[in-house]
Amino acid sequence: MSLKKASLIIVLILLIDQISKIYIKTHFALHDDVTVFSWFKISFIENDGMAWGTKLSDFTTLISDKSAKLILTLFRIVAVTGIAFWLIDVTKKKKSKTLVFAIAIIFAGALGNIIDSVFYGVLFSDSQMQVATFLPEEGGYAGIFYGNVVDMLHFPIWSGALPEWLPFFGGKSFSFFDPVFNIADMAISTGIGILIVFNKKAFNA
Repeated sequence: MSLKKASLIIVLILLIDQISKIYIKTHFALHDDVTVFSWFKISFIENDGMAWGTKLSDFTTLISDKSAKLILTLFRIVAVTGIAFWLIDVTKKKKSKTLVFAIAIIFAGALGNIIDSVFYGVLFSDSQMQVATFLPEEGGYAGIFYGNVVDMLHFPIWSGALPEWLPFFGGKSFSFFDPVFNIADMAISTGIGILIVFNKKAFNA
């Protein structure tokens, strides 16, 4: 796969990701949700940390939430730069289409979430108890590099009590699937999944 084709895939994923996030941000207040099917909801949350809202400051008291946010955003930028160089390298060396496609969608997903982290705090007003405004006159809800990632896809496929015979967890309430995510997260997870499942096909070409 050529770099041009990979770039088209990246642009397509970024467009879908950003259009969906901007729509949610400008039509939903924080924690609003709409049930599409019994197993699928549009639920607007904002994530200022890593996966499932985990923050660096959760692991140490030496780092404030603000510092942890900046470190995470800068790390994401460094990581996505590395992925970009990797993508350019594998296309130049004419590696397998599977590998190029996987790296391309991982890059697109990572870049999509970086856009939120870097720019959304400046571009939008706060979503607490209100629908956000794009480019508000009074300024955004945070400075550059301190924006939150917009998540909205929720698949509460099943919830209930686990069977009593299960060790440790028997009888406890359980819900599958609780995490709320976005198109960018899907792209990253799919790309990583392809590299794991089709490892030989991706790297042996």
